[in-house]
Order: sequence, then C-alpha cells, then structure tokens
Amino acid sequence: MIPSVAGPELEASLTEVADGVYAYVQPPGGWCVSNAGVVAGPDGALVIDTLATERRARRLRDAVDALRPGPRRTVVNTHHHGDHNFGNHLFGPAAQVVAHELARTEMAATGMALTGLWPDVQWGDVRVTLPTLTFAGRAAVHVGDRRVELLHVGPAHTTNDVVAWLPDERVLFAGDVVLSGSTPFNLMGSVSGALVAVRRLRELGARTIVCGHGPVAGPEVFDTTTDYLEWIQRLAADGAAAGLTPLEVARESGTGDFGHLIDPERIVGNLHRAYAELGPGDLGRPLDVVSIFGEMVEYNDGLVPTCLA
Repeated sequence: MIPSVAGPELEASLTEVADGVYAYVQPPGGWCVSNAGVVAGPDGALVIDTLATERRARRLRDAVDALRPGPRRTVVNTHHHGDHNFGNHLFGPAAQVVAHELARTEMAATGMALTGLWPDVQWGDVRVTLPTLTFAGRAAVHVGDRRVELLHVGPAHTTNDVVAWLPDERVLFAGDVVLSGSTPFNLMGSVSGALVAVRRLRELGARTIVCGHGPVAGPEVFDTTTDYLEWIQRLAADGAAAGLTPLEVARESGTGDFGHLIDPERIVGNLHRAYAELGPGDLGRPLDVVSIFGEMVEYNDGLVPTCLA
C-alpha cells in the first residue's frame, strides 16, 4: 500500500447553532477529519466527540474553554472510532465520558488500530480513554436547565451509534449516522439498519443537523443518505444475482448520482456490508475489515485513501 497523507490542516470553525449550542466543524470532512459539538452551561460544558489527533483535540479544548462555561466537563462519544474519541483524555481526568455500552467494548478491542491505517499522520499524544458511564437504549444529560437526549440508533455506521438530540432547540448531533458532503460508510455497521436509523432521526423533526463529518446541514441530508443507501442495496442485490463480487460491482457502477460526495471508495465497504445482509445473520456482525479496506485501496488505484488528519 502507498500511503496518501496530506499535512495536518487545522482549519476549524465554532458556530453557534442555538443559544449556547455550538458546532465545531473541520473541513473538508473526509477520513478522520471529524466534527464535534459543544453545549455550554453555567456549571460546565457537554462536549460531543473529541477528534482524531492531539493538535486537533487541543484546539477543540481551547475553543470550549474560551466559551467560559462552568468548570465541569462531560464528554459524549457518538461511537467507538478513534477519530471521534482519541482526544478524550485532554478534557481532564475529572471529565465523565459517556457512550453506548457497546462503544466501550469496541474501543477496548480496537485500541489504536486507526493509527496503523495512516502511520504518517501526526497523531501526537492520542489514547484510548474508555467511557466511564455507559447505557443501552437512551439516556439524558442535563447542562444547567437544558436536557440533551442521547439515543442509541445503531447498528448504522457502527453497532454503537449514539446521537445527541436537543428537542427544544431542534438541533441534532448525528455522529456518523449521516454525513454531509461525504459518502456514507457502513462497513462496521449496517446498511439496512442505517436506513431504519435515518427514518427514526427524520421523525425527530430536527431543523439543524451537525453531522460527524462535513458542513452543518438541514433535513435534506437525510434524503441524500437514504438515496445512497438504497442505491447500494440495489447494486448488491443485482450484483449478487449476477455472481459479481462487491469490488467488481463497485468498479462497474461508477458513482451514480453521488459523484459530488467525497471518499467514493467507501462504496466497496458498503457493498460488502449490503452483500452480507442479503442472507441470514445478525445486523452489524463482524466482517473482515482489514481485507475489505485492502479492496478499497485496490479500487482507489492502489492508494490508501487520503487522510487529512
């Protein structure tokens, strides 16, 4: 594999999307360039995801501190992937880290594997800092008088996806269940489960959606995600019937109506997951991620997908 890594661009914006509620957005939103959220209150701040590298996480921490909330810090991890939680430890040993119970299990099992995919990234001091509070279905965090609902909606992007929903403000922090401007990625979750999750999220009635990657969006992001995933299901059904492999289908299909989405090589992983769901078995059951990532590289002309972390 030939690594494809660009320098650590640290451009980011902190935008207030409701009173005391902020989206921390890092363009362009591709591999490992993730977003975060902040809910500031008189007693402290709720931080939703803590980014991929030490430099990025420190900049997020500084941005949170500059809001001058109270001293308490609560961190929510939307799922187990390291680009959303490698910076947990930088919010201090007293910070409570909250996630789905499967996220804790997967974080412990996966460890620092993400750094091995892109060894030339300037990761800095990143660590696996496991959640200290886990839940199964739903939970609530209170920031002052504000209620933030945490909902488990996986399997979708992963088995352990959690979104943070502010019903009064109609703001949704969606993690990687929906992406803005990026190709969905469901290799470690479920294509059919993601369609169920998106329908559930649409019913919340959010006006503002802060995705795990990409610009802040409105409800139209649900349409793009649904259209893409349904396309993947059709490709998988037709390809399996024709005796083609997921990689062969990916090469023959092109990008369809989704050429505007970055990271198109994810189609290979998504097709593998959709193929697995054509037969019996639990949604989200493990697949050979390393081997399938190798096929994504093959699809990408032998280049590891570009990582701007």
